[in-house]
Amino acid sequence: MSDTPVAGLLSIVIPLYNEEDNVDPLCSALFDALTCLTRPYEVIMVDDGSSDATAQRLAAATECYRALTVVTFRRNVGQTAAMMAGIDHAQGDIIIPMDGDLQNDPRDIPLLLAKLDEGFDVVSGWRKERQDDALTRTFPSKIANWLISTVSGVPLSDYGCTLKAYRREVLSGYRLYGEMHRFVPIYARWQGARITEVPVRHHPRVAGKSKYGLNRIIKVLLDLMVVKFLTQFETKPIYVFGGLGFFLFVVAFFSLAGGIWLRLFEDIHLNQTPLMLLSAMCVITGMMCMLLGLVAELLVRIYFESQGKTNYTIKSVIRGQPSA
Repeated sequence: MSDTPVAGLLSIVIPLYNEEDNVDPLCSALFDALTCLTRPYEVIMVDDGSSDATAQRLAAATECYRALTVVTFRRNVGQTAAMMAGIDHAQGDIIIPMDGDLQNDPRDIPLLLAKLDEGFDVVSGWRKERQDDALTRTFPSKIANWLISTVSGVPLSDYGCTLKAYRREVLSGYRLYGEMHRFVPIYARWQGARITEVPVRHHPRVAGKSKYGLNRIIKVLLDLMVVKFLTQFETKPIYVFGGLGFFLFVVAFFSLAGGIWLRLFEDIHLNQTPLMLLSAMCVITGMMCMLLGLVAELLVRIYFESQGKTNYTIKSVIRGQPSA
C-alpha cells in the first residue's frame, strides 16, 4: 500500500481470473454505483494471469473509466496474491475488496460504508441468501465458517464473502499467502479492530466458471492452522512446542511406569511389551520439541529486533508536556 494514504479516498480492489465476459458488465455496474457516492474513489482490478481476453478487456476499460487502475500478473498465482497486489497499489484509507464475477453487488458498498461511519474498523459482508449450489458450495461453506469462527474466536457468518470494508490501518503489518485472504478479519482483530457484519445481496454466476472446488477445503484447514499459530503464538512459540514436549514427557512417564508395573506384578518382561519403546520415543520426540521451541523463540527475537518491530500495536498516544 502507499505510505501516504489519501484521506477520504475509497479504494475498490477486485482480483480477476478468466473473467473476460464479466469485465464490461462489472465495470458498468460498479462505476454506476460509485458515482452515486459523495466521496472520491479509485478502482484497482488485478488480472491474475488470465489465459483468456480478461487483460485486453481491462486495458480497454481504462479508456472509458479514468478512476480504473489495472495490474496484470505474468502468470496465475492465486486470489490471495492478487488481493495483496491490489491492496499494495491502493491509495485510499478505506479498502473494499470484492469478487469480479458479479455475484457481489456493488450497490451494497454504501451499506458497508455506513457501518464504518458508526465506528467499526472492519465490516464483513454476509451472503445470507446465497445463490450457489447447496451441496458443493453452501454446505461446505457453512461448516468452514463454523470451524473458522470456533478456532479463531472471531465469529462471522460468512468468511468466504469477499465483499468487505476495511480501514487502512488494520491491513498494515502483515502479508497474505496461500488462501489467507478470507482470514483478514482475524488478522484485523489481532490488530485490535472492531468488527461487524451486514447482510449483502448475492447473485448467481451468469458468465464464466467458478474457480472454487472442494479441493480448497484442505487448503483452508491448513491455512487456518497457520493463522491460529500466528495470531496466538507468534511471539511465544515455546508455548506450542514446549507444551507438546511436556505432554510427550508425561506419556513417556506413564509408559515407563506401566512397563515396570507389568514386570513386577504380572511377570511380563520389558522386551515383551512396546511400552518401553514408546517411552523412549516420547522422550526423544519431547526433547526435540523443546529444542525446536527454543530455536523458534530465538528466531522470533531476531525477527522483531532486526527489523525494529514490536509485538504490540498502538492505537493513539496523548503525550503530556514535561514540567518545567
